[in-house]
Amino acid sequence: MILQTIDYEEGSVVMIDQTALPLEERMLRFSRADEVAAAIRSMRVRGAPAIGIAAAFGMLLELENLLRESDPGTAGFFFDRKTGMSGARGVAIDPGAAALKLNQAADLLAATRPTAVNLFRAVERMRGVARENPRDSARLCSETGAEAFRIYEEELETEKRIGSFGAALLQSGMSVLTHCNAGGLATAGYGTALAVIYSARELGMDIRVYADETRPLLQGGRLTAWELLKNGVDVTVLCDGAAASLISTGKIGAAIVGADRIAANGDTANKIGTLGVAVLCARFGVPFYVAAPLSTFDPDATCGESIPIEHRADEELIYFNGIRTIPEGARIYNPAFDVTPAELVTAFITEKGVIYPPYDRKTGRLPGEGS
Repeated sequence: MILQTIDYEEGSVVMIDQTALPLEERMLRFSRADEVAAAIRSMRVRGAPAIGIAAAFGMLLELENLLRESDPGTAGFFFDRKTGMSGARGVAIDPGAAALKLNQAADLLAATRPTAVNLFRAVERMRGVARENPRDSARLCSETGAEAFRIYEEELETEKRIGSFGAALLQSGMSVLTHCNAGGLATAGYGTALAVIYSARELGMDIRVYADETRPLLQGGRLTAWELLKNGVDVTVLCDGAAASLISTGKIGAAIVGADRIAANGDTANKIGTLGVAVLCARFGVPFYVAAPLSTFDPDATCGESIPIEHRADEELIYFNGIRTIPEGARIYNPAFDVTPAELVTAFITEKGVIYPPYDRKTGRLPGEGS
């Protein structure tokens, strides 16, 4: 099942509010880039691929608004993902003004979260359209919309391919451990790590999932468990501290996680706590897989130390469900991500195939392209 995590409908960005799950399935509708930026910062939308899509759609909103201001007599909307561009294609707007609006939105959105490389790639793709169409306003409008919708569609197809390649690594009856949420909620709707589970089940495999709770925002407990149950997958939630005990029993056949940025040497940034899972898997001989699109690989980051790590607000750790659980005066350490060294990664599952070690200089190279 494809989750409708985020979409561009009739001139607005529509997304599910992930902070309300699992108690309420609430859809949000935004009409400005700053609203989308706020949603990214507050983690109403989260997950590296999903925030990349959100950024592309947020930039398109600014063009939508400029078109509306330039031709207030046009009823309805200009852009829709399912139908493309609606209304008057030939609206006379200044392409320079359009490029300025797009770049301002790009700067705003790129500043929301520093770790996920997909965000920056999506923003740069959208900027590129403006650079390539400096004088033709009609073409700039149509190409900007087309690029935003391509980013969405390409991501969805990528997720299906990741699932297909990853499923070949599993066996029916296997139990899989995952950390945080790398499913449809974090992507265009199918997932990365969870895409492997969904694809395996579509092949008739009986797969059981153990989901780490993922403190402090409980993305595993709130989000992964919610979407797995929605898709009829057997899921057990455990607190993060129980992962060592579970893995030591031999019940886990593999761990599969997503990624927010992968350095050129294979060092991988993912939700805080991932490193601990990888260390445990190495200790007890359990395969540790990272499922991620090739767009998550950053050749400009030579190693994990090159990846910027976001630190979140103290309040996320101080309060639990609105109740203060940390005494006043205690200092807070709240990184959103940690970095797993490449030597702990059994393989990367990508849309082009499975990449095995050694990873140095090779994470950007596709399987079968030599050694």
